[in-house]
Amino acid sequence: MLDQLAQHAAQQLRAGFDDYNDRFRAITQRARARFERREWALMQADLVERIELYDRCVAEASAALLATLREHAGERALWLRIKPAFEQAIRGLLDGELYQTYYNTLTRRFFKTRGVDADIEFVALRIEPTDRITHPVARHSYSVGDSLADSLDRLLEDYPFEVPYADRRADAAALALDLERRLTHWGERPIRAIEMLETVFYRERRAYLVGRIFGADRYAPIVIALNHHADGGIGVDAVLTERDDVAVLFGITRSYFLADFETVGDAVVFLKTLLPRKAVDEWYSMLGRLKQAKTERYRHFFRHFEQSPECFVHAPGAKGMVMAVFTLPDYPLVFKVIRDHFAPPKTVARQDVMNKYQLVFKHDRAGRLIDAQEFRHLRFPRSRFAPTVLEELLGGCRESVVADGDDVVLLHCYVERRLRPLNLLVMEDAPAIARRAILDYGQAIKDLATCNVFPGDLLLKNFGVTRHGRAIFYDYDELCLVSECRFRDLPKAQNIDEEMHHGAWFHVDEHDVFPEQFPQFLGLSADDRAALLVTHSEIFTASWWRSLQDRFRAGDPPEIAPYPEALRLR
Repeated sequence: MLDQLAQHAAQQLRAGFDDYNDRFRAITQRARARFERREWALMQADLVERIELYDRCVAEASAALLATLREHAGERALWLRIKPAFEQAIRGLLDGELYQTYYNTLTRRFFKTRGVDADIEFVALRIEPTDRITHPVARHSYSVGDSLADSLDRLLEDYPFEVPYADRRADAAALALDLERRLTHWGERPIRAIEMLETVFYRERRAYLVGRIFGADRYAPIVIALNHHADGGIGVDAVLTERDDVAVLFGITRSYFLADFETVGDAVVFLKTLLPRKAVDEWYSMLGRLKQAKTERYRHFFRHFEQSPECFVHAPGAKGMVMAVFTLPDYPLVFKVIRDHFAPPKTVARQDVMNKYQLVFKHDRAGRLIDAQEFRHLRFPRSRFAPTVLEELLGGCRESVVADGDDVVLLHCYVERRLRPLNLLVMEDAPAIARRAILDYGQAIKDLATCNVFPGDLLLKNFGVTRHGRAIFYDYDELCLVSECRFRDLPKAQNIDEEMHHGAWFHVDEHDVFPEQFPQFLGLSADDRAALLVTHSEIFTASWWRSLQDRFRAGDPPEIAPYPEALRLR
């Protein structure tokens, strides 16, 4: 009887993932029409709907399984039969890893597993699943003859839209000229062949054609960015061929793409050839396969953890009032755990902090907010924590961390890529490097404001710097929407009593912000502060912020390109 029930449950589980995947792809497939109709707000709404879809489908599948399994739902003996039956049901599928992750999600909900239960879950820490994929993802290939412009024109012709190109031939000629200029170091006739994914990538207000260009003895990524002007049709806006530029476009500080692939694993294999250093889990994230991204991050980290002798230590940077943050020195991730109590002047509650992370999770991140993954029930040996870290976690984070025998279980945490704290960089690096970082910090505030995000706490310690030199905000407990703030000019004292008053002599509401005061609290040298004020003077005036609010209210938000101005076609 149990064997029959297991077979039935296995087929139901496979059908459950198929249903989720079909719905995921249906949402993703709307992106083309959104781009053609310039429905930018609806495209963002689709992205949020797709993020929320997984938990909704898992809840539906859980209820259906309970109805099928009834009193046997919590019996390990049954799940020991379901696992091999499910493995057989998905054997040979290219995206078998995604099915297994879905299965694991359901078992963990049924058994409330802390750590890993290898008997009833799929666990494979010592293999890279994409290494087994040899199936080629669908792509277009072009042999480049004497005229690169002709080849690029054929390429653009293979990506038709309901809205025509404004001037496809002119775009192809401009692309050819730009590529030949950039790749002169590749020699005469630098590009011999082009290979492009058939799938178009969509995000925010652009569509992207993604592939590789080949020379006589080398290759490089190529990303062609298309925009859709209200009055001029579709056109090529930019082309990216440097790996650093492509890495920023596909980076951990960007929103996820809407890109519809028949199967995902083979797409990840191809994409990884464009940026070999980029982790597999980050490619899954960029394609919106967020649960699989968590599985791959977990897999890769624990494979390293088993081989490393190092202990968790406090992460570099200032001690946080809201989060306890720790890391392995030889691995580029940080773990963030919410404290039980927050020191003054923090007034937020635990749920407020979690809501801020959810906001970031679903919002346009403008390339300036780091992607955080939420994990529950991670189990580590107690011996792998430095004593000071263990004392902090078990003493001040008891709502998130518990001791379980010789182990420590993180009931709830956020995991992010580790960045260099901006305040440490400014103190430790050469003045010229520090100055560049400070000026990019100012640009980061502008970029965030443009996508309706106000960081709240602008101290340098709340920003990190990527290996590409970009300033990124990563402390979310005071983050809010620009549209929610009241930006005020600093009142002028009317008499000596007001001028000499300790603290604010005027009334300040909860959402009041005084941009003129920002520079006073940054701890910059006089020269660095002056450079910041000269380059980014707007962000220190209430009128600039109010003008942004006016645009948001009018439904005409500003836009920032996700690549440098120098890469745009002239």
